Amino acid sequence: MSEVSTKPYFIRAIYEWCSDCGFTPYLSVKVDERTRVPAEHVKNGEIVLNVSLNATRNLTINNELVQFSARFNGVSREVTIPVDRVQGIFARENGQGAFFTVEPPAASADPAAPAQPTGADTEPPKPAPAGKTRLKLVK
Repeated sequence: MSEVSTKPYFIRAIYEWCSDCGFTPYLSVKVDERTRVPAEHVKNGEIVLNVSLNATRNLTINNELVQFSARFNGVSREVTIPVDRVQGIFARENGQGAFFTVEPPAASADPAAPAQPTGADTEPPKPAPAGKTRLKLVK
């Protein structure tokens, strides 16, 4: 049996503590190609997200992923964050929480696969012009 990480348990515990104390839980994330967040809000390969009950819908924190819906500039977006990309969870009001070391992503299992640029290596994509909706198929 493989060893289960304690990280998702700490994330859930700090989230619950923030909620019980009336604090606003913030999640700090190191973005990579597996992280699905609004790219226009990523700065230096990182993003900080308000994950309070008032800011999210259908929040789930399981042992592999943090997932929720949230509105960014009035547009509802689905957010998916691998637990191993979470740098920390903390209360906005006092900065207390849990912080983690995030390892660089492991090399691709398929050596023939082209290298994917990470959020830290590229400029975030420009938002689509207003009035035009663009859909992208994600497999």
